[in-house]
Amino acid sequence: MSRYNIWKLKPVFPEARELSRTAGLTLLQAHFLVHRGMRDPQTVKDFFDPRLASLQDPLTLPDMGEAVRIVQHAIEQDWKITVYGDYDADGITATAVLIHFFDAIGLKASAYIPNRLREGYGLNREAVRRIAADGTKLLITVDCGSSDYRAIAAAQRAGLTVVVTDHHQVPENYRPPCAVVNAHRSGGPSALRPLAGVGVAFFLAVAIRTALREKGWFKTRKEPDLREYLDLVALGTVADRVPLLGQNRILVNSGLRMMAESRWEGIGAMKAAAQIDRLSVTADDLAFRLAPRLNAPGRLGGAALALEILTVRDIAKAERAARELTALNQERQRLEREILKQIDAQVASMGDVDRLRTLMLCGENWHTGVLGIVASKLVDRYHKPAVVLSLQDGLGIGSGRSIDGFNLFGALTEMAHLFERYGGHAHAAGFALKRVNLDTFRKDLEQLAWDQLDDESLVPGLDIDAVVSLADIDFRTLTEIDALAPFGEGNPEPCLLVRDVTVFESRLVGDNHLKMSVAQDGCVFDAIGFGLGDLAPAKGERVNLAFVPEKNTWQGVERIQLKLLDLAGWDEPVPSILEDARSQLDVLGAEYE
Repeated sequence: MSRYNIWKLKPVFPEARELSRTAGLTLLQAHFLVHRGMRDPQTVKDFFDPRLASLQDPLTLPDMGEAVRIVQHAIEQDWKITVYGDYDADGITATAVLIHFFDAIGLKASAYIPNRLREGYGLNREAVRRIAADGTKLLITVDCGSSDYRAIAAAQRAGLTVVVTDHHQVPENYRPPCAVVNAHRSGGPSALRPLAGVGVAFFLAVAIRTALREKGWFKTRKEPDLREYLDLVALGTVADRVPLLGQNRILVNSGLRMMAESRWEGIGAMKAAAQIDRLSVTADDLAFRLAPRLNAPGRLGGAALALEILTVRDIAKAERAARELTALNQERQRLEREILKQIDAQVASMGDVDRLRTLMLCGENWHTGVLGIVASKLVDRYHKPAVVLSLQDGLGIGSGRSIDGFNLFGALTEMAHLFERYGGHAHAAGFALKRVNLDTFRKDLEQLAWDQLDDESLVPGLDIDAVVSLADIDFRTLTEIDALAPFGEGNPEPCLLVRDVTVFESRLVGDNHLKMSVAQDGCVFDAIGFGLGDLAPAKGERVNLAFVPEKNTWQGVERIQLKLLDLAGWDEPVPSILEDARSQLDVLGAEYE
């Protein structure tokens, strides 16, 4: 019945009780935070109080001082500036932040977003030629550029001054071709390495504003309030799936508050189109409702519409763009389904895929814009690194996703001689290589995975934070858990386990979703399991549930429902690590007795 092969129950650490006492937390909260690596009161204080005042000095980023000097000179000399962004949500929001910022200080900057299908990722020489021809003198990249040596050299030969802001990894002994603001460079502050591209762009805006303020620029001009840009920063940060801890937690926490009443017409239009009609916007809303819409046009070709909706100041135009984004997102979903259908047929013909450490699937003229999402779905399904390629005119254009324990960017770097180009980070990467190199790539990638991944790494598991009873779940519990938000990469929603509950009702709703009502010792809760219809138990059956408690409002009445992540028969020999369940319940339950 279970979706996961292993339920991994996290142990109870004695430090949780001490942390609860010294940091003023409930025991349940302390237990959660210890498992997230927070074991001292100051770290916990910073976690629960993510103030903008705690953001690090932007000048600690490599080359930030030089970048500010260049941009300030360009502003004073009234140079034309072009912001060159990537075509995904991170790059689009980063571009929008700088366009709005330059506009606010009285400078009309241009934007350039490459077409994914015609130009590919990163700075390219043809784009540089066009940008130089339109009179631009300063080119600022966001979310790209660190490794684009040839395009940067072409820009410099064309008379452009180039500033790169980026967050992607760079190789050892990296030699910057210009001012490159990237925390992954040698000596870059470790606290800023998790920033998304939009976070780096925001830090650049902060540093430029400070420099202009010191020069007296705002004595006769209105100084922009950069807090108004934080909703854009939050959207790009969540969309790029960087860890929502440290500096990112500060940015996203503040940005979600701004998102509720955004000053940008396009944000309001997208929220309406995504049916986000409440003031309390969550990180899940950004990740699963807004980001896919913003990513859709870039995945299908040109991302101009995505940038337009974040920069347009006309409500009617914003609403039209929001409708178009929704339609494009639906088309993107259709293309994914088509490719996955072909992949399912390929996998069926491969025999036992369990013998493989990696998956590599290829197809003629698959739409390259959706390959990354397809690879992600394969990782979710098979829990092993997955690479998906579209074969076109002698080339394989590919995208890959990985699991913990296998650095995909590192693997590609070891095989750099095979690629025409590549880039990315540990869990996601893109590349292009000649067809003649495909078999070598397949074999070498598989061998690297055998060298680096053991059998346990390839077993999908569900991490269980705590074992509770249904009687422990009330609105106070939800308040304790909500205090840990925003949730996302690096800070997942706590997953709870309740054992031996009885199913009162079990039925399918929507697209294979499981709706249940369960009871234990007189406590009754509704439960919903999205996509878990295949696991539906019979009425009267006794089950173990892995879930996240959440608030559900129906007809103005707030109730608690259980968002199911997995379930299993209470007496099934599920290969779950449950030996400590009784002792953990005693420890965590003591507070409620």
